[in-house]
Amino acid sequence: MSAPVLMILASFLFATMSVCVKLASELYATGEIVFYRGMVGALTLAVLTWRQGGTLRTSVPSMHFWRSLSGVLALGLWFYAIGNLPLATAMTLNYMSSVWMALFLIGGAVMLGTSRVDGRLIATVLLGFAGVALILRPTIDQNQLWHGLIGLLSGMIAATAYLQVTALGRAGEPVYRIVFYFSLGGAILGALSMLWTGLQPHTWRGAALLLAVGVLATAAQMMMTRAYSTGKMLVNASLQYLGIAFSFVYGVLLFNDKITWMALLGMLFIVCSGLAATLLRSKTAFVDSSSPTES
Repeated sequence: MSAPVLMILASFLFATMSVCVKLASELYATGEIVFYRGMVGALTLAVLTWRQGGTLRTSVPSMHFWRSLSGVLALGLWFYAIGNLPLATAMTLNYMSSVWMALFLIGGAVMLGTSRVDGRLIATVLLGFAGVALILRPTIDQNQLWHGLIGLLSGMIAATAYLQVTALGRAGEPVYRIVFYFSLGGAILGALSMLWTGLQPHTWRGAALLLAVGVLATAAQMMMTRAYSTGKMLVNASLQYLGIAFSFVYGVLLFNDKITWMALLGMLFIVCSGLAATLLRSKTAFVDSSSPTES
């Protein structure tokens, strides 16, 4: 599948996973959810690698370490925000990673003075963010300010993780290996956090939610990593906004969120942003021959 299709599917699966995370947060601490998400992913990838005759040995362990550290930190902060904020709000704050990523790239281009930026593609990212703002029309309540800041921070750290994913792809690391070490990092850091929070007793419902989080996250992570490894970074950033639309639909169906004209207009902006990014996929958006992250 092409990178845009992979990103759209990944966005849908991540939105579905976020529903499971929100429900699981009623039963488990954030670190414990991260642990099970990572454990399921690591075990799944290890088995698939063995069956397909691949190897988990890597020549760039330091790159995996930093990617896993930043990715797991962003994941934990995002899960915490999902458990304490409305679903669409938490999703949107994390999805600001696309805007942070664009700002990082543009800032780097300006500082180096060696790159060209396609203003049309940057505009698709801004259009998607405008749609997000319309969907989230209410401001965060005073008693949710801390949770909102945590969600915002998760998006900033996630942007650095996505850049590292692209660098690993350019270094020749296969998708399954990148996702395996990320999942392993989640299991390790999640287990360490449980030394403080302890283990919660399981129920059939809780176990099913944890399993769903792990399976959905692993599949979505594989798709997203493949998209960022093979596609254009800012195109992926634009398409990633579709996760907000999916989470908005979930909010309406599962959490009785109200539909307003502003929200519908915001969804339209997001869809237009994704379509525009796909149309521009074949055109050069960011050229820098010295950068290992360039598509």
